Amino acid sequence: MNNVKEKDEQEFRVEGFSCANCAGKFERNVKELPGVRDAKVNFGASKISVVGNATIEELEKAGAFENLKIYPKKTAGQRGTAQDEGRKETKISFIKKYEEVLFSALLIVIGFISLFTNGEENIVTTLLFLAAILIGGYSLFKVGFQNLLRLDFDMKTLMTVAIIGAAIIGEWAEGAIVVILFAISEALERFSMDRARQSIRSLMDIAPKEALVRRNGQEILVDVESVAIGDVMIVKPGQKIAMDGLVVKGYSAVNQAAITGESVPVAKEVNDEVFAGTLNEEGLLEVKVTKLVEDTTIAKIIELVEEAQGERAPSQAFIDKFAKYYTPLIMIIAGLVAVIPPILFNGDWGTWVYQGLSILVVGCPCALVISTPISIVSAIGNAAKKGVLIKGGIYLEEMGGIKAIAFDKTGTLTKGVPVVTDFKLLKDLSSEKELLANVAALENRSGHPLASAIVRKANEMGISYKGIVVENFESITGKGIKGSIEGITYYIGSPKLFQTTTVDFPEITAFQKEGKTVMVMGTEEETLAIIAVADQVRESSKGVISKLHSHGIKTIMLTGDNESTAKAKGHEIGVSDVQAELMPEDKLNYIKQLRSEYGKVAMVGDGVNDAPALAAATVGVAMGGAGTDTALETADVVLMADDLTKLPFTIKLSRKALGIIKSNIIFALGIKVLALLLVVPGWLTLWIAILADMGATLLVSLNSMRLLRVKE
Repeated sequence: MNNVKEKDEQEFRVEGFSCANCAGKFERNVKELPGVRDAKVNFGASKISVVGNATIEELEKAGAFENLKIYPKKTAGQRGTAQDEGRKETKISFIKKYEEVLFSALLIVIGFISLFTNGEENIVTTLLFLAAILIGGYSLFKVGFQNLLRLDFDMKTLMTVAIIGAAIIGEWAEGAIVVILFAISEALERFSMDRARQSIRSLMDIAPKEALVRRNGQEILVDVESVAIGDVMIVKPGQKIAMDGLVVKGYSAVNQAAITGESVPVAKEVNDEVFAGTLNEEGLLEVKVTKLVEDTTIAKIIELVEEAQGERAPSQAFIDKFAKYYTPLIMIIAGLVAVIPPILFNGDWGTWVYQGLSILVVGCPCALVISTPISIVSAIGNAAKKGVLIKGGIYLEEMGGIKAIAFDKTGTLTKGVPVVTDFKLLKDLSSEKELLANVAALENRSGHPLASAIVRKANEMGISYKGIVVENFESITGKGIKGSIEGITYYIGSPKLFQTTTVDFPEITAFQKEGKTVMVMGTEEETLAIIAVADQVRESSKGVISKLHSHGIKTIMLTGDNESTAKAKGHEIGVSDVQAELMPEDKLNYIKQLRSEYGKVAMVGDGVNDAPALAAATVGVAMGGAGTDTALETADVVLMADDLTKLPFTIKLSRKALGIIKSNIIFALGIKVLALLLVVPGWLTLWIAILADMGATLLVSLNSMRLLRVKE
């Protein structure tokens, strides 16, 4: 299923998944429904996307093998209700299942009392263990028998065959124990995934379900679904903001940690943007709503995180492919172990059939299948709560392998708010204010950040420029601008724009050595003025670059500035290398060059400019995604606040996730191999087999959930 949503695509919430294999089976069942062209299950987020027509009843029938419950997908504001229903249903299902297992365990205890009192061959003992098997394993057998008839070999098929085989050879007690331990193992797996998903559920609860709005001169409390764009919300101190909007009245400090991960509250005044789910700490704010509930930043974050959890990482793709062949292979090995020794070496049939059944149990791939998804869900959930949006398991893994990071300078390593530091007249033809007025009139028509610095300077000096008529205005890509005022054509831009005239002033070199960006103003005949502009370095940049170097990562600053200015800034920040005087296509080519040299390369920018370079990198990282929809949609990783310190944390988390995924896979496979080796001396029992599987599942789950606690 591609990423572009089709017109008849529907999304549903799913409650009741016990394992990743079950999710895959449900997906296959839904694809077979009449009217369904495609379907994709997101196990991490517990939802399914269906292309075509399917009713909830049809979907629940497709998931009847697991007693799945389907709910229509809700908007961000409605999600709490659906989630509450889902949690209630999960709780009821768990209690019901727990009662069956508890009763089955009680029968096993009575069965062992009977075993020690009346002996193994006693009919009462046998009936007690049989009842425990049937009661505790009913849901297991129901699916297992269906799978056998379809030749669909999954973990429940293995368990069903093993338990039936144990009963046939008279191992009633061990068969009953296998049923109980498998039920406990499933419950552990379900609990582990629910804990991992809780990080996203907590995001869903961030935004209030109601908002206080002013309508017809009255303040009324309404559901967020009924709030319209243009409504004015009243947000009192200590209250959470219910919708995205712009402050129209008031001043306050707003805690944005839930969205951006920023620990320090941010000052908000008139015309500042605020986000749903953030906390108003001090003053009374009046906020004009700018987005509907389903379009708020928190709604998009939740949506993107859920989609990210469904994106299979390379390791997950390996596990899925491996499991496809692994389970049938285990059944073949178990069959060979059961029949070859008795036939070829006169072995005891009962002994070797028992060993074969033990192989079926130890071959159950629970721990292996859950090893990757629970790690990915835990890591992505943890990152989201700390203001880092990782948009898929593939990017989580790729970030862990990054060898070099290229940074766009302006707005990334620097604050992106340049200021005019020097304005030097070269010709005594007019007053400084008159010339600056002309410069400001021209630059006022440009969208370049350096242009805004000049306009701000003119405003600060009280220079009037808006009445000046500019004709034939034109932007010269990568070099500057030109326009006519009172019949004279002026050029403003980098010194290389004036190559037709001789620009060789010592001031230019001096300013550039100071790390300032130099612009020149002049006509086709002569140079009139030099303007020096500086962009302040972010306070966090040096520390971030230093941390990345300690991780063994090469850092490169990419900029359109001239080489002298760029090197001065690069030296101040401490990057490994500086690439200057780059056009957008040059940045793209340099990223390609870096990839050929280092393999895995990240590009950090603002998510709007340098889009080709961001796309060409192994991982594109956008800054300040909370305020830009473009960053949320286009980047692979989004730092929700303009906070570079989240980058080393993301690298650390990704590397930790990679390590845990690898150790989980090695451990899950290793414990299987170790248990299978016990077959050689005949020491493998059903008890050891199921305990090995359950232990592996528990340890893999606990190991994965460590990612929820990784700190900055």
